[in-house]
Amino acid sequence: MFIIHLILLFSSFDLVVAAAASSIQPLCHDDESSALLQFKESHILDSSVSDDPNAYPKVKSWNVNGGDCCSWEGVECDQASGYVINLDLSSSRLYGSINSTCSLFRVVHLQRLNLADNHFNQSIIPPEVGAFSGLNYLNLSRSSFSGQIPVEILKLSNLESLDLSGNALQLRNPGLGSLAAMLTHLKLLHLGGVNVSSFVPHSLANFSSLKSLDLEDCGLYGEFPAGIFHLPSLQLLSIQSNLFLTGYLPEFNQSSPLELLFVGNTSFSGNLPYSLGSLKSLNQLDASRCQFSGLVPYSLANLTQLTYLSLAFNNLSSWNLSWLGKLTKLSYLDLVETNLYGNIPSSFQNLTQLSAVRVHRNLLTGRFPSWLGNLTQLTQLLLSKNNMHGPLPESISKLTNLKQIELFSNSFNGTLEFDMFLNMKSLLDLQLSRNDLSVVLNRKVNATFPKLKLLGLGSCNLTEFPNFLRGQDQVSLLFLDGNNIHGKIPKWMLNVSKETLVFLQLDNNFLTGFEEPPAILPWVSLKYLSLSCNNLQGPLPIPPASVAYYDFSNNQLTGEISEMICNLTSILFLDLSNNIISGILPQCLGYLGNSLSVLNLRNNSIGGSIPPTY
Repeated sequence: MFIIHLILLFSSFDLVVAAAASSIQPLCHDDESSALLQFKESHILDSSVSDDPNAYPKVKSWNVNGGDCCSWEGVECDQASGYVINLDLSSSRLYGSINSTCSLFRVVHLQRLNLADNHFNQSIIPPEVGAFSGLNYLNLSRSSFSGQIPVEILKLSNLESLDLSGNALQLRNPGLGSLAAMLTHLKLLHLGGVNVSSFVPHSLANFSSLKSLDLEDCGLYGEFPAGIFHLPSLQLLSIQSNLFLTGYLPEFNQSSPLELLFVGNTSFSGNLPYSLGSLKSLNQLDASRCQFSGLVPYSLANLTQLTYLSLAFNNLSSWNLSWLGKLTKLSYLDLVETNLYGNIPSSFQNLTQLSAVRVHRNLLTGRFPSWLGNLTQLTQLLLSKNNMHGPLPESISKLTNLKQIELFSNSFNGTLEFDMFLNMKSLLDLQLSRNDLSVVLNRKVNATFPKLKLLGLGSCNLTEFPNFLRGQDQVSLLFLDGNNIHGKIPKWMLNVSKETLVFLQLDNNFLTGFEEPPAILPWVSLKYLSLSCNNLQGPLPIPPASVAYYDFSNNQLTGEISEMICNLTSILFLDLSNNIISGILPQCLGYLGNSLSVLNLRNNSIGGSIPPTY
């Protein structure tokens, strides 16, 4: 009996030992640990490599005394064999090159490899990538690879996910057809930005497991196979920015799982099908800059999960916004140049998540709704070039998150207190030109106006230069044309955005000159300068050499044209007509013949010969 108990005791002990042994994961292999460390040492860590706020150097903690490499960050090993099977170094701030001798190719048991969002210095993807025969996931996106994708990638027949997007790569030999023929298990194929330059193979319509297809900006041409839209598992389809890709949107099934559909900036045409509204899971739709025509189907009101909608720049039949108020999750709305008409409906009040409204260049009428001020998530509001009228309500001041508001070329009228924009601390773009507004610049003395990049106050009944411009040092485009500004341009105006100003329009005022005329106008980045149709007197002001468009026509300028005008080596347009300029035409103007396309000097008293280059 004692012997039986002893046998049972040892048997139980053996079982415990076996169980304990099976629960202990093998240590990683020395050769793979060495290969990983060598890969780390062949790259430097550079914080500028990634814009991802979550990026961090995963390899930083790797070291020869760091113990089992299976416990290193980004590394996963097989529990039975100890071989490294998963390596995720995405967004790891790696900088350096990869070539055929890269130690990474000694880690041959990999099933998943993610090197996305690093900088591999325009390396060519080495053919040795084909040695990873067990790979089912490969992500090299946004990592500065270049050149031809190697044919050896076709050996990765187990691939279910392939992402090479965001690199300067080419897919010519093999081509997209070969890829589709050999990698038949793909569930994700992302080639956005890769130079494919081919038609889309019809065989892709047979990929019944495909969930995500990104062929954006691939140089595709020919007709897109309509069958791809009907793939039963497809959730993302992006073929946008393939200008020569033709096709149409087919009838959709209610069972379609499509969530993201991007066909914008292609040559797709035809009508938007009514069945588009049956895509109940659709979250984002971009069909902008195509050749769609016909009616916008009211069935789109059924897309209640939609957060992003862009139909801009299509020749659609006249339609209104009445049903859009049902899309309560909408954040981004882009309907530029789509023949919209009518008022902005009150149902828009339901769209409390809106951050961007782009409906300019349409036929909208009616007043600016006061309740728009309740859509406080708005960062972009573009209503320009419509037929809207009436005063602008004070409720605009509640849109404190605005970065861009453009209302120009409407018929808005009444008095506008400029102070209403003071609390928009993120405002960069303010364009009110070409309305019937009277803007009152009674800014509080201690108020700090947001730093603008674009300011449009043309035809706003101004009588002086806005004083708040004294504190503006980042303006790029400034429109003050068509006002009632009299007298001389103040000295302080020459210090406004000296480094950044590119476009300055002061024409159609009553300006007589500069308070202190400079030898050369001080804006070093200036490209466009117009002071035509004023009362400018004295000699011609000389702009910086960067100027391409220079219009001082219809003034009372006198004196001769200085030879300094010949320093304008980028000049395309020069109009000095209808002044009282005299003297001899500088012959050095002939050296500008390669760039200058318009030279207008009529109705002056200029003598001399025209340079032979004209």
